[in-house]
Amino acid sequence: MSAKSDVIVVGLGAMGSATCFQLAARGASVIGIDQHEPPHPHGSTHGETRITRLAIGEGREYVPLVRRSHELWREIEQRTGVQLLTQCGGLILGHGASPFLGETRAAARGFGIAHEDLSGAEVGARFPMFAIDSETEGYFEPEAGYVRPEAAVRAQLQLARARGADLRLGERVDEWTASGGGVSVTTEAGSYEARELVLCAGAWIPELFPEGSQIFSIYRQHQLWFPVRERYEELRDMPVFVWEFGAPEDAITHLAGFYGFPAIDGPAGGVKVAAESYEVATTADSEGQPLSRDEIDKIYEVYLAARVPWLGRAPVRTVSCLYTSTRGSRFVIDRHPYHDSVLIVSPCSGHGFKHSAAIGESVAQLVLDGRSEIDLGPFNLAEAGVR
Repeated sequence: MSAKSDVIVVGLGAMGSATCFQLAARGASVIGIDQHEPPHPHGSTHGETRITRLAIGEGREYVPLVRRSHELWREIEQRTGVQLLTQCGGLILGHGASPFLGETRAAARGFGIAHEDLSGAEVGARFPMFAIDSETEGYFEPEAGYVRPEAAVRAQLQLARARGADLRLGERVDEWTASGGGVSVTTEAGSYEARELVLCAGAWIPELFPEGSQIFSIYRQHQLWFPVRERYEELRDMPVFVWEFGAPEDAITHLAGFYGFPAIDGPAGGVKVAAESYEVATTADSEGQPLSRDEIDKIYEVYLAARVPWLGRAPVRTVSCLYTSTRGSRFVIDRHPYHDSVLIVSPCSGHGFKHSAAIGESVAQLVLDGRSEIDLGPFNLAEAGVR
């Protein structure tokens, strides 16, 4: 079986679902392929919530993407009736010399993003669930919050399909080829041809783009829901937060701390908390081992015991996901170095979901118009170490 289209999109998670929707909305014929049935728990786009914030401590070049994504989430909500974005506010905590806190504040000033700079005493008075030491300061952004990743993927694929996108789910890509006449993709079920190919395969990108595999590393990360010990209502109404309490040389790109969300699942649902680990690389298809009791105890003691005392020690549940990262934790959105008809839209280095709606729009513009309204130059392969 062979099918032809304008564009083939491989991988229908955060970036792929957004790209499919935006291409179809502009009248392109699209084939979307995923080896699973998204949204699914095998890659990077799951876990019920993802933080979104307008002032981006990882670099000011990301701000236009997240701003546009907020607009797009609202548009998608209106089209589908599904709530995706909750703006409960966001709190960044760190010592005064924190690079991440400093860059966040600088981005807010530079882009005119509404915010408050808070002293430690102000943080403690306003957000008593956090035990603040004498050196910790805060940044509060009222338009920050969280997005529902599974709902966002599902909504965008629904809209893409309604506009004619041909979604081939449960098909693993065996290979792709490109020539002057276009591209061809072969899966377990058949072959597909198109003018252009967009690879949004996340943790599977090294298999489909081996030329860049030396710069991509995959890490399994864990999300834990710790039980509420007291004052559920205040934990329910608190902002999302990012707390940096160390300052290694790569503190901006690798968080030396942890982050969390309000208690959105009721008194028994716990508070979702996660940190980042880059000690052991893995592969996309490897089976993740559950956290041991000792590992959970260590996470609790290192991150929570002295900082969020209203939470209990034993999590009510845990979930793992995959980060596909470059050395500098940057995105890669660029043409293939040898095939101009192929776009690489991965990896996202663990902080991509908040930008995904705008990335999908920008990629659609790049494919159909030859250029995107938002500058994607900072995310080229040269910046990531390829070429």
